[in-house]
Amino acid sequence: MKALVIDDSRVMRRIVSSILVDLGFVTVEAGDGREALEQLEAHPDVTLCCIDWNMPVMTGLEFVVETRKHDQLRDVTLMMVTTEGEYDQIVRALAAGAHEYVIKPFTRDVIVDKLQLLGLMPTGVSR
Repeated sequence: MKALVIDDSRVMRRIVSSILVDLGFVTVEAGDGREALEQLEAHPDVTLCCIDWNMPVMTGLEFVVETRKHDQLRDVTLMMVTTEGEYDQIVRALAAGAHEYVIKPFTRDVIVDKLQLLGLMPTGVSR
């Protein structure tokens, strides 16, 4: 499976990518929502996007809204991974089309739990 990690922080992209690679994913990265849309076009086999909220050019929420406008991207699972933890922001993201929400800071186990909930854990992977 292939995942797209979207965050304006290179360090955070590396952290999330490292966890996903350890779980068996192939990852690609983007520094903002606009770049992420370009990556989705270049990598139509992406099945999961891990998305930060606060980014320049196009925010994570704007990315979710834009992604959901395209029928060919309907099957991509969208998971917010962000410091934004207020209830109304979580509701907004889920209402816009995100499937799950992880609040930073997080642990590897939190990512594993969310992927299991979403049915995206590669087989044979242990915690």
